[in-house]
Amino acid sequence: MTPPQISDLQSFTVELEAVCQAQEIASLQIRIKDVGDDEITRVFAKLAPIARAHGAVVIINDDPHLALELGADGVHLGQSDMAVKAARKLLGSDMVIGATAHNSRHLAMCAAEDGADYVAFGAFFPTATKKTEFVATIDLLQWWVEMMEIPCVAIGGITPENISPLVKAGADFVCLSSGIWNATDGSVTAINDLAKQLGC
Repeated sequence: MTPPQISDLQSFTVELEAVCQAQEIASLQIRIKDVGDDEITRVFAKLAPIARAHGAVVIINDDPHLALELGADGVHLGQSDMAVKAARKLLGSDMVIGATAHNSRHLAMCAAEDGADYVAFGAFFPTATKKTEFVATIDLLQWWVEMMEIPCVAIGGITPENISPLVKAGADFVCLSSGIWNATDGSVTAINDLAKQLGC
Protein backbone atom coordinates (compact mmCIF):
# COMPACT_ATOMS: atom_id res chain seq x y z
CA MET A 1 0.00 0.00 0.00
CA THR A 2 1.25 3.46 -0.82
CA PRO A 3 1.69 6.05 1.92
CA PRO A 4 -1.42 8.21 2.39
CA GLN A 5 0.55 11.18 1.04
CA ILE A 6 3.39 11.19 -1.49
CA SER A 7 5.21 14.51 -1.39
CA ASP A 8 7.81 13.67 -4.05
CA LEU A 9 6.35 11.33 -6.65
CA GLN A 10 9.55 11.02 -8.66
CA SER A 11 11.54 9.90 -5.63
CA PHE A 12 8.80 7.46 -4.66
CA THR A 13 8.80 5.87 -8.13
CA VAL A 14 12.52 5.18 -7.71
CA GLU A 15 11.89 3.70 -4.26
CA LEU A 16 9.02 1.55 -5.51
CA GLU A 17 11.18 0.23 -8.34
CA ALA A 18 13.88 -0.74 -5.85
CA VAL A 19 11.38 -2.51 -3.59
CA CYS A 20 9.83 -4.41 -6.51
CA GLN A 21 13.26 -5.47 -7.72
CA ALA A 22 14.20 -6.67 -4.24
CA GLN A 23 11.15 -8.87 -3.66
CA GLU A 24 8.03 -10.02 -5.47
CA ILE A 25 4.90 -8.28 -4.22
CA ALA A 26 1.38 -9.48 -5.00
CA SER A 27 -0.29 -6.10 -5.31
CA LEU A 28 0.09 -2.37 -4.91
CA GLN A 29 -2.86 -0.56 -3.42
CA ILE A 30 -2.88 3.12 -4.34
CA ARG A 31 -4.26 4.79 -1.26
CA ILE A 32 -3.72 8.54 -1.47
CA LYS A 33 -5.89 10.54 0.91
CA ASP A 34 -7.23 14.11 0.77
CA VAL A 35 -6.55 14.61 -2.94
CA GLY A 36 -8.73 14.77 -6.03
CA ASP A 37 -9.08 12.26 -8.83
CA ASP A 38 -6.58 14.18 -10.97
CA GLU A 39 -3.82 13.55 -8.44
CA ILE A 40 -4.74 9.88 -8.04
CA THR A 41 -4.67 9.60 -11.83
CA ARG A 42 -1.20 11.16 -11.91
CA VAL A 43 0.07 8.79 -9.23
CA PHE A 44 -1.49 5.78 -10.96
CA ALA A 45 0.14 6.69 -14.27
CA LYS A 46 3.58 6.70 -12.61
CA LEU A 47 3.27 3.75 -10.26
CA ALA A 48 1.08 1.24 -12.10
CA PRO A 49 3.59 0.46 -14.87
CA ILE A 50 6.32 -0.22 -12.31
CA ALA A 51 4.18 -2.56 -10.21
CA ARG A 52 2.80 -4.38 -13.25
CA ALA A 53 6.25 -4.81 -14.78
CA HIS A 54 7.09 -6.86 -11.69
CA GLY A 55 3.91 -8.94 -11.76
CA ALA A 56 1.87 -7.06 -9.17
CA VAL A 57 -1.78 -6.11 -9.61
CA VAL A 58 -2.69 -2.47 -9.00
CA ILE A 59 -5.69 -1.69 -6.83
CA ILE A 60 -7.39 1.67 -6.36
CA ASN A 61 -8.75 2.54 -2.93
CA ASP A 62 -12.43 3.33 -2.32
CA ASP A 63 -13.64 4.28 -5.82
CA PRO A 64 -14.85 1.59 -8.28
CA HIS A 65 -15.71 4.17 -10.94
CA LEU A 66 -12.19 5.60 -10.88
CA ALA A 67 -10.68 2.12 -10.88
CA LEU A 68 -12.67 1.30 -14.00
CA GLU A 69 -11.81 4.60 -15.67
CA LEU A 70 -8.08 4.19 -15.03
CA GLY A 71 -7.96 0.56 -16.08
CA ALA A 72 -6.83 -0.59 -12.65
CA ASP A 73 -6.79 -4.28 -11.83
CA GLY A 74 -9.21 -3.84 -8.98
CA VAL A 75 -10.59 -1.80 -6.12
CA HIS A 76 -10.52 -2.02 -2.34
CA LEU A 77 -13.75 -1.03 -0.62
CA GLY A 78 -14.26 0.23 2.91
CA GLN A 79 -17.54 -0.10 4.73
CA SER A 80 -18.54 3.45 3.75
CA ASP A 81 -17.80 2.91 0.04
CA MET A 82 -19.94 1.33 -2.68
CA ALA A 83 -21.39 -2.02 -1.68
CA VAL A 84 -19.50 -5.07 -2.92
CA LYS A 85 -22.49 -6.38 -4.85
CA ALA A 86 -22.93 -3.07 -6.70
CA ALA A 87 -19.21 -2.84 -7.40
CA ARG A 88 -19.19 -6.33 -8.84
CA LYS A 89 -22.06 -5.42 -11.15
CA LEU A 90 -20.17 -2.32 -12.28
CA LEU A 91 -16.74 -3.90 -12.69
CA GLY A 92 -17.65 -7.31 -14.00
CA SER A 93 -16.05 -10.62 -13.13
CA ASP A 94 -12.46 -9.91 -14.12
CA MET A 95 -11.52 -7.05 -11.78
CA VAL A 96 -10.39 -7.73 -8.22
CA ILE A 97 -12.64 -6.51 -5.42
CA GLY A 98 -11.39 -6.46 -1.85
CA ALA A 99 -13.46 -5.51 1.16
CA THR A 100 -12.59 -4.24 4.61
CA ALA A 101 -14.20 -6.35 7.32
CA HIS A 102 -12.50 -4.77 10.35
CA ASN A 103 -12.84 -7.37 13.12
CA SER A 104 -16.26 -8.68 12.07
CA ARG A 105 -17.02 -12.22 10.98
CA HIS A 106 -20.42 -11.06 9.79
CA LEU A 107 -19.05 -8.30 7.53
CA ALA A 108 -16.47 -10.66 6.10
CA MET A 109 -19.00 -13.37 5.31
CA CYS A 110 -21.37 -10.86 3.70
CA ALA A 111 -18.54 -9.51 1.54
CA ALA A 112 -17.62 -13.01 0.42
CA GLU A 113 -21.23 -13.84 -0.42
CA ASP A 114 -21.59 -10.61 -2.40
CA GLY A 115 -18.60 -11.33 -4.62
CA ALA A 116 -15.46 -10.03 -2.92
CA ASP A 117 -12.22 -11.69 -4.00
CA TYR A 118 -10.63 -11.13 -0.59
CA VAL A 119 -11.48 -9.68 2.80
CA ALA A 120 -9.20 -7.57 4.96
CA PHE A 121 -9.12 -7.84 8.74
CA GLY A 122 -7.51 -5.34 11.08
CA ALA A 123 -6.01 -3.43 12.63
CA PHE A 124 -3.86 -6.06 14.30
CA PHE A 125 -1.37 -3.57 15.74
CA PRO A 126 -1.35 0.17 16.49
CA THR A 127 -0.89 2.16 13.30
CA ALA A 128 -0.31 5.79 12.39
CA THR A 129 -1.41 5.29 8.78
CA LYS A 130 -5.10 5.65 9.63
CA LYS A 131 -7.27 6.08 12.70
CA THR A 132 -7.64 2.77 14.53
CA GLU A 133 -11.31 2.19 15.28
CA PHE A 134 -11.30 -1.61 15.22
CA VAL A 135 -8.83 -4.11 16.64
CA ALA A 136 -8.66 -7.61 15.19
CA THR A 137 -7.29 -10.69 16.90
CA ILE A 138 -5.34 -13.71 15.73
CA ASP A 139 -8.23 -16.11 16.34
CA LEU A 140 -10.25 -14.27 13.70
CA LEU A 141 -7.66 -15.16 11.07
CA GLN A 142 -7.57 -18.76 12.25
CA TRP A 143 -11.35 -19.04 12.06
CA TRP A 144 -11.50 -17.53 8.57
CA VAL A 145 -8.80 -19.79 7.16
CA GLU A 146 -10.51 -22.86 8.57
CA MET A 147 -14.02 -21.91 7.46
CA MET A 148 -13.74 -19.97 4.21
CA GLU A 149 -12.05 -20.38 0.84
CA ILE A 150 -11.51 -16.80 -0.33
CA PRO A 151 -8.25 -15.21 0.85
CA CYS A 152 -7.89 -12.96 3.85
CA VAL A 153 -5.52 -10.03 4.24
CA ALA A 154 -4.13 -8.83 7.57
CA ILE A 155 -3.73 -5.06 7.89
CA GLY A 156 -2.81 -2.46 10.46
CA GLY A 157 0.57 -1.63 11.97
CA ILE A 158 2.31 -4.67 10.49
CA THR A 159 6.10 -4.74 10.34
CA PRO A 160 8.69 -7.44 9.69
CA GLU A 161 9.18 -7.60 13.46
CA ASN A 162 5.57 -8.39 14.42
CA ILE A 163 4.34 -10.36 11.42
CA SER A 164 5.16 -13.86 12.69
CA PRO A 165 1.88 -14.52 14.60
CA LEU A 166 -0.15 -13.49 11.54
CA VAL A 167 1.77 -15.90 9.34
CA LYS A 168 1.33 -18.71 11.85
CA ALA A 169 -2.41 -17.98 12.02
CA GLY A 170 -2.67 -18.53 8.28
CA ALA A 171 -3.10 -15.04 6.80
CA ASP A 172 -3.05 -15.40 3.02
CA PHE A 173 -1.63 -11.91 2.52
CA VAL A 174 -0.36 -9.06 4.65
CA CYS A 175 -0.68 -5.37 3.81
CA LEU A 176 2.03 -2.94 4.85
CA SER A 177 2.41 0.79 4.39
CA SER A 178 4.47 2.58 7.04
CA GLY A 179 6.10 -0.77 7.89
CA ILE A 180 7.87 -0.52 4.54
CA TRP A 181 8.00 3.14 3.52
CA ASN A 182 8.82 4.54 6.97
CA ALA A 183 11.14 1.73 8.06
CA THR A 184 14.19 2.93 9.97
CA ASP A 185 16.63 0.96 7.82
CA GLY A 186 14.91 1.83 4.55
CA SER A 187 12.21 0.24 2.43
CA VAL A 188 14.43 -2.28 0.62
CA THR A 189 15.82 -3.65 3.88
CA ALA A 190 12.29 -3.82 5.27
CA ILE A 191 10.89 -5.72 2.28
CA ASN A 192 13.80 -8.16 2.42
CA ASP A 193 13.26 -8.69 6.17
CA LEU A 194 9.57 -9.22 5.51
CA ALA A 195 10.32 -11.82 2.86
CA LYS A 196 12.47 -13.73 5.33
CA GLN A 197 9.64 -13.80 7.84
CA LEU A 198 7.29 -15.06 5.14
CA GLY A 199 9.72 -17.78 4.16
CA CYS A 200 10.32 -16.33 0.69
